[in-house]
Amino acid sequence: MVRALAYLLFVLITMSAPGPAAAQRFGGNAPVCLQEWQWGGGTYNSCQYRSLEECRASAAGRSAMCLENPYAPRPPQQGRSARPR
Repeated sequence: MVRALAYLLFVLITMSAPGPAAAQRFGGNAPVCLQEWQWGGGTYNSCQYRSLEECRASAAGRSAMCLENPYAPRPPQQGRSARPR
């Protein structure tokens, strides 16, 4: 009986332990993201801005910075063609 109770207690403690933190990915198709630092050391990314100016206006007065969305689709470059070597 004591062994079963100890096992049950172990299972309950194990199941109630917090899991690993999930990393937030950059999302959205907008070319500019706002990265904001939160209290406690976390960061939050919001990729909804169409220009750096729009993002900077939103970041003003906050602990945040604007950066390019590395996963946003890029327009094709004009005038460049691949030449075989």
